[in-house]
Amino acid sequence: MKIEINRTRSMQQQQLHARLMKCLSCSHSHLPLPPPRPPPFYSLQRFASSQPKGVAKVILKKGKTQLFKDGSPMVYSGAIDRIIGRPPPKTGDIVLVADGTEKPIGWGLYNSVSMFCVRLMQLEEEATRDPSCALDMEKLLETRINAAVELRRGLGLPSATTNAYRLVNSEGDRLNISFANWMLLLHCRLSGLIVDVFGDLAVVASSAAWVETYKSKVKACISSIDEINHIHWRPSVEILKEEGMDAADLKELHPSTCPQRTKVIENGISYAISLEGQKTGFYADQRENRMFLSTISHGQRVLDVCCYSGGFALNAAKGGAMSITGVDTSLPALELARENIALNNLDPEKTSFLREDATVFMKGALSRNDSWDIVILDPPKLAPRRKVLQSASGMYRNLNSLAMKITGRGGLLMSCSCSGAMTQSGTFLRTLQGAASMAERKITVLRQSGAGCDHPIDPSYPEGAYLSNILLRVL
Repeated sequence: MKIEINRTRSMQQQQLHARLMKCLSCSHSHLPLPPPRPPPFYSLQRFASSQPKGVAKVILKKGKTQLFKDGSPMVYSGAIDRIIGRPPPKTGDIVLVADGTEKPIGWGLYNSVSMFCVRLMQLEEEATRDPSCALDMEKLLETRINAAVELRRGLGLPSATTNAYRLVNSEGDRLNISFANWMLLLHCRLSGLIVDVFGDLAVVASSAAWVETYKSKVKACISSIDEINHIHWRPSVEILKEEGMDAADLKELHPSTCPQRTKVIENGISYAISLEGQKTGFYADQRENRMFLSTISHGQRVLDVCCYSGGFALNAAKGGAMSITGVDTSLPALELARENIALNNLDPEKTSFLREDATVFMKGALSRNDSWDIVILDPPKLAPRRKVLQSASGMYRNLNSLAMKITGRGGLLMSCSCSGAMTQSGTFLRTLQGAASMAERKITVLRQSGAGCDHPIDPSYPEGAYLSNILLRVL
């Protein structure tokens, strides 16, 4: 009997072993192939040595290297120890950036005049893994603009309901790109270049000398995008002067055939925009905040202070607001706002736009005991630089104090700041608290936001954060 039991167990073990081997055999056929061998080792130093013209080397001071290896894209003059190369590099030249031992950490474009002496374009590790762009600015432009297109498409932009968005966000873009089974995290920044897309039109905002140098290539890359038919070039003249550019050189040699007005759609709302307006012509950064406002506006009395072309006001109207008042000092902006009301077949009786200074209007409303259920305050940039942050904080505090006084008790105030210096200081909420004390009101923070997802921010370059949008309950 014992022998029979052992024989049965042995047969069961053999059958189990056979099934296991068969399973392993089947699984093995579906296993992925082993990863390919890494490509031959490349280095920027080797690339530079192979260039017919020598490549100068910018040597960083001790203790400065890690900041730029971590991703900070602009090498300022105070971080530079010395420059190796004869003759010295000229503005627009490609240079290597190296640590104190003269080992390259990356390459970029040199500027002999700007406080930002080098704008880093590619790090050593990136060039090693993807040598196709090493020291080749035209190839790098093509690769990175294509990558930016793919990122936006992954975010659902453009779509049937939105065709206004940011395509390139200067220092902010950092993308995952696949190169023949290599997944790379690239510092895909194009410092000084912003591209906003409005339907079939792209607006290029240039704020770096290198962008002007490579203008024809930038245009060629953008023109290759299927939906783009027109390009409007918009140089930031004052910033480019600091980059050593002559204002006369920034004028178009040939008259632009690009239309000065166009129409876009955002979250299903149509907008007429003027390319002669502020910034690139339309504030796509507030898209998600405008959409949120539409969800809370039903049956409410809404005031949009510094309304520009009516972005928040239109969303409040679409959301079913009882009444909407928009205030701005710009007559062309208000004309666009009124045009946008008609464009969306909204009731003009419910929406009015007034040309008046924000402070004057709010003081007048206060004297009349007027109040609103929801107030949006989105003033222009009050702190363009850190050195004026203290005075700007006072202006923000005064404006928000008035806005809180004309917000009905229990109502909502959406307060915005597009000043990078304010947002980066982390003091905007403290400024709002100071405004509440001035107004003798209490506030509760309900929501904090910034720019939309097509305006990415790289944590290694926090200076890229500029927009604050805070929703408060005012008691």
